[in-house]
Amino acid sequence: MWQPNELGLARAYVSGDLDVEGDLYDALHRLASLIWGSAPEPRSLPKAEVAADLLRLGIVGPQPKPPAEEIAMQGTRHSKRRDRQAISHHYDVGNNFYEIVLGESMVYSCAYWTGDSPDYGLADAQRDKLDLICRKLELKPGMRLLDVGCGWGSLALHAALEYGVDVVGVTLSTEQAEYARKQIAEAGLTAHVEIRVQDYRDIEDGPFDAISSVGMAEHVGTGPYAEYAGILYRLLKSGGRLLNHQIAALHPDPEPASGRKQRSFIDAYVFPDGELAPVGTTVSLLENAGFEVRDLQALREHYARTLRAWVANLEAEWSTAVNLTTPGRTRVWRLYMAASAIAFEQGHIGVNQVLCVKSLRDGTSGMAATRAGWLA
Repeated sequence: MWQPNELGLARAYVSGDLDVEGDLYDALHRLASLIWGSAPEPRSLPKAEVAADLLRLGIVGPQPKPPAEEIAMQGTRHSKRRDRQAISHHYDVGNNFYEIVLGESMVYSCAYWTGDSPDYGLADAQRDKLDLICRKLELKPGMRLLDVGCGWGSLALHAALEYGVDVVGVTLSTEQAEYARKQIAEAGLTAHVEIRVQDYRDIEDGPFDAISSVGMAEHVGTGPYAEYAGILYRLLKSGGRLLNHQIAALHPDPEPASGRKQRSFIDAYVFPDGELAPVGTTVSLLENAGFEVRDLQALREHYARTLRAWVANLEAEWSTAVNLTTPGRTRVWRLYMAASAIAFEQGHIGVNQVLCVKSLRDGTSGMAATRAGWLA
């Protein structure tokens, strides 16, 4: 009642003041017009007017503090220090918690669902996604791959095991790095895979034969994106490929006339400072950096299915997840993943793999003329 918009609705749910009896997806479908309204400004009543009326009627008491899970960012937006704070807020929740949500694959990005048999599940779809990336990059033994935003090391492990490449993975999350290093050691791959806690802006040991960036560029921000694209171009050798896997805004609302957007649930609780741009903007910025875009694959429906699988994992181990974090944090994750699944299904957001090449000086790309050729 004190914040009659998307953020207030989220605060009420996270704090436990508001709950959903029955199917959460059905509830979110019914609230879709409020959450994803077509108006430039989020739909709400004037805050002061609502609060004054409720206080006058004696319905509510003093305005409550936001739940502890809500974050207030400090410092300059997208500075290295603030980016570390944002990444830590989301990813340093505890590896055991992520094992519940993500399952055995520990891959935190859109899976690639190629099968529908009863025994084909999330782990299979994530394996197929990792392999799709490796085939698009045409990895070969002895090549050197840079994985920007390497997460828990699943792509690095797959590339080293299945394609014989050496991998440098970078992340800003210390918990991710610890988990990835342990997995790599157990696989006997420490000589071939290095995991660093490092900002992509500080990488100086290029060039690399190929670069992957999967689910990381959303954290970069629209302002610094040109710098991000330029750094990846500099780090890639001539003739090398970049695979950029990124969530995109679909048909975004125009900027409000005031120039100030109301804070969203995602920004306050899930991905602080995260920004989604239309895929056309991303392609233009990659081309401006010098890349030649060779292929774009939309995976929107795949992400909706992935998110529903993650929600099912969380709900199946709800009590354990609450004990590993907090009731509020667990509710944040359930709400964010279920709402995101609906956003993908209804076409509010999309996700795309953009394959680029750093062509040679004579214009040679080194790529086969058809998809069938470079996906063999």
